[in-house]
Amino acid sequence: MTDAGPKQVVRQRLERAHESLIGLSHWIHANPELGYEEHRAAGWVADWLDKAGFAVERGVGGLETAVVGTYGQGPMNVAFLVEYDALPDVGHACGHNVIAASSVGAGVGLAAVADALGLRVTVIGTPAEEGGAGKVLLMEAGVLDGVHAALMVHPGPSDQLLPEVLAAQSLDVSYTGRSAHAGAFPERGINAADAMVIAQTAIGMLRQSLLSTDRVHGIVSVGGEAPNIIPAHSEGKWMIRAATVARLDEVREKVRRCFEAGGVATGAALEIAEHTVYADMIHDRDLVAFYRANAEQLGRSFVDAPPGAPVDESALQMTRFSTDMGNVSYVIPAIHPIIGIDSAPAVNHQPEFTAAAATEAADDAILDGALALAWTAIDAATDQDVRSRLLNS
Repeated sequence: MTDAGPKQVVRQRLERAHESLIGLSHWIHANPELGYEEHRAAGWVADWLDKAGFAVERGVGGLETAVVGTYGQGPMNVAFLVEYDALPDVGHACGHNVIAASSVGAGVGLAAVADALGLRVTVIGTPAEEGGAGKVLLMEAGVLDGVHAALMVHPGPSDQLLPEVLAAQSLDVSYTGRSAHAGAFPERGINAADAMVIAQTAIGMLRQSLLSTDRVHGIVSVGGEAPNIIPAHSEGKWMIRAATVARLDEVREKVRRCFEAGGVATGAALEIAEHTVYADMIHDRDLVAFYRANAEQLGRSFVDAPPGAPVDESALQMTRFSTDMGNVSYVIPAIHPIIGIDSAPAVNHQPEFTAAAATEAADDAILDGALALAWTAIDAATDQDVRSRLLNS
């Protein structure tokens, strides 16, 4: 390491790498891949880390599109988590290309000072955040064992320090009835589509008893084959969200009864397949404080307030969402701040946000995000109280 301080060394390395990191972001953005199909994105991330001197493993944890790169042998292991899956139809409308480049950049920048600070730097490519729970599967496979802090940033319309990450679960719902000629013999059929309509109506009436942080939303993916055939089969994909995992359990039971009502009323047989629960997020207090100071040093400002202070709800444009990073935070000290890309009025999961994720503002966010994350890791490594707590957590 040079005579410059570790943060300056990291800045110099990342400023040199910025254009290449923009290239990585734009490649991923231009080639959207759905969860567990991110072969090109995972390959580009792995190649990038390999060229930066990291020891790279591909296909880790039994997942073809999961990647791990490691650098340094220090006792404190800091992980930067990469996401790169896209959404159907709208592509990178959640800006995972920015996440990928920021986390790769943070890892490469921190590697320049890893040995001097007694760090092991780990960059983990996690597939299928958009509903596939890739991080949960990687934890179950032991890929995150030995990590002392897990860091990432997520793009949004504006910078937020403490986004409200809701617990969530997806349900696949299907009804099986009996087909019949809708004009000649409708009484001989059991209408599976009607069962779904009754369930949707019940969910609509349920909303009066839901909390402001509860969410129930979904789509009907199969509703019948032709208007003159009583539908024998209907399917839907639904999501339930709540402020905590415990509250999610309560809401799920209410929603299940709504789907059961559809089956009871029509006589159709109901099946519900439950997917992995996404946990709410536990924001590590020390890492959050370090990140805030570092981001503000880079000229960022936050629309949400520090812990305990009032929040201007009208200024928040990505207040509540869900991510499998919440599951990580239950096990490993973690942060998941939002980094602004000046997309307003466009918000995540809109086509306009897809376009915003490859603009100059998004490119600037790559450098700021990488620096703020790497500097946060440096602060954690050099603050003896925090370092001791993380090493022993």
